[in-house]
Amino acid sequence: MYWYKLTPLDILMLRDAKPFSPQERAWAGSVFPPNGHTIAGAFKGLLGEKKDFNIVGPFLCYESTENTLYLPRPLGFVKSTALVPLKWETKSHINNALWDETQPCPLVKPHNAKDEDEEEEDNDISSKCVGSSEAKFRQYLPYDVVKKYLESGRIDKENWQAIEGRHEDKPWTIETRSHNSIEPGTKQVKDADGYFVENAIRLHQNWSFAIGIDTPITTPATIRLGGEGHRVIVESCPELEEQWQELQKISGDNFNHHDKSIAYLVTPGVFERPHTDKHQQRMNLCRPYPWEWKLKDGNFVSMSTEKAVPISCRIRDEDKNSIPAPQVFAAPPGSLYYLNKPQGLFQDNKESRVNNWRKLGYSEMLWIKYQGN
Repeated sequence: MYWYKLTPLDILMLRDAKPFSPQERAWAGSVFPPNGHTIAGAFKGLLGEKKDFNIVGPFLCYESTENTLYLPRPLGFVKSTALVPLKWETKSHINNALWDETQPCPLVKPHNAKDEDEEEEDNDISSKCVGSSEAKFRQYLPYDVVKKYLESGRIDKENWQAIEGRHEDKPWTIETRSHNSIEPGTKQVKDADGYFVENAIRLHQNWSFAIGIDTPITTPATIRLGGEGHRVIVESCPELEEQWQELQKISGDNFNHHDKSIAYLVTPGVFERPHTDKHQQRMNLCRPYPWEWKLKDGNFVSMSTEKAVPISCRIRDEDKNSIPAPQVFAAPPGSLYYLNKPQGLFQDNKESRVNNWRKLGYSEMLWIKYQGN
């Protein structure tokens, strides 16, 4: 993989997956970070329409004295305390509770974790930020923190605290822009198609995208990204490649240890499967964890996730016209999956059609070896 830093020269219009037209829905939302389809489309414009390539990411990158890779925070934490499946926490008093074993196992705090009062008295992460009296909580974690997490399964309290001035809680701002069409010969907005609003994304200073691609690119170069085709500078960034390879090495070692493990999803996870309903109509259903991971008599134990990320792209019809593709709903980056032993994805099979999701950077996972309390 060759790693590159993508720096927007302007705002970005990254439309969400909801249908939009001015006369039906006067508000066009944006999603961020951009999904793999958007990134792939931008690079195809640079490399050629028929060029086939694989990507990793996109992630975020911050440049101070050097470029640092940032990944979305893992979701299975309460403050700085890592949650664990109840089945693994045998000393928890909650083991006496009843729960539906056809569903993922409940997540609990370790039996020896501090209670909230002790954490608040100990200057917990919700009360102070490094160099600031206001609460700031990292939504994206730098490479060194992720590396320690992969090695130990822990994230120390101080590593959840955002560094003042870096915007690690939200590296972008949303700018709302209205569009008016004036009726010819008047000063009035048109009754039809005359007014709509768009949300645009602007990255904070020193923030960029990080992307890995298996094709070399002559840099610096520019690509057009997003709905309005705003320009983005592409620069080679070997230090990001080194950081990602180090994370991959630790993850690979953890995957091969064959004991209790945690899978850390770092890009949106698309897990779809064809189904036939009672009317014999075929459709694809999405769920927040892989279909090949089984709860009953399987390795899969539990998960920690949030609301789904809608993804919409375009495909070519029989006449080679671009038309909207069916929406899919992805598990959000940062989701954690708890397994009795590591298990790969069917998507990783390069002979499978669903490997296309992996080629576009979706469902990227890093593995953590569960080390108990």
